[in-house]
Amino acid sequence: MTTNKIRVLLADDHPIVRVGLRALLEAEPDIAVVGEAGTADEAVELARTLQPDVAVLDISMPGNGLEALRRIASLGLPTRTLILTVHAEERYLLPVLQAGGSGYVRKSSLHTDLVEAIRLVARGEVFIDQAAARTLLQGYLDHARTGEVQDPAQLLSEREREVLRLTAAGYTAQEIADQLFLSPKTVETYRHRVMQKLGFSRRSELVRFALRIGLLDPQAD
Repeated sequence: MTTNKIRVLLADDHPIVRVGLRALLEAEPDIAVVGEAGTADEAVELARTLQPDVAVLDISMPGNGLEALRRIASLGLPTRTLILTVHAEERYLLPVLQAGGSGYVRKSSLHTDLVEAIRLVARGEVFIDQAAARTLLQGYLDHARTGEVQDPAQLLSEREREVLRLTAAGYTAQEIADQLFLSPKTVETYRHRVMQKLGFSRRSELVRFALRIGLLDPQAD
């Protein structure tokens, strides 16, 4: 029975690692592992068919875990994604968030951080450990000093920008779904990701942001 449990997909190309992770997670009363994958292609296909609450993806597995994350995000599923990595450098961390991921867990901290991370992202939050947070903050400060801070709008995919534009224009989830040929649930998933990426909690913030970047301008693309 997986009712009321957090349904997790594990993707790592080392079977022994997956066995250990499954044992770690299934020792928790509120977590159930519903599938395992050894490659990016397998992970995407299982995410599509199982639609787990959380997909845990090894960044270095065949096919690239980050690419799997991007492909899963493009499906518009309710699945949240976590990356497993041995790296803590900014150049590895930022792409995870930019691609729609909900965080990353360093392999050196799996036994202490993975369960907490899964619970957090299943609730719609982002998991970043203290070391990674310091790395990201330092990177931001470095970019700010050199005038290279990225425009937040660049974090959004084309579909996310379109959902943002229609939301800011006052359309309901059902109306947006009809226009984009999506389900209302998928629209809500895109909305949540936009809010998460931009750090917003209210629709009014989305409206102001859309106005600022020109999404509500009739001449905008």
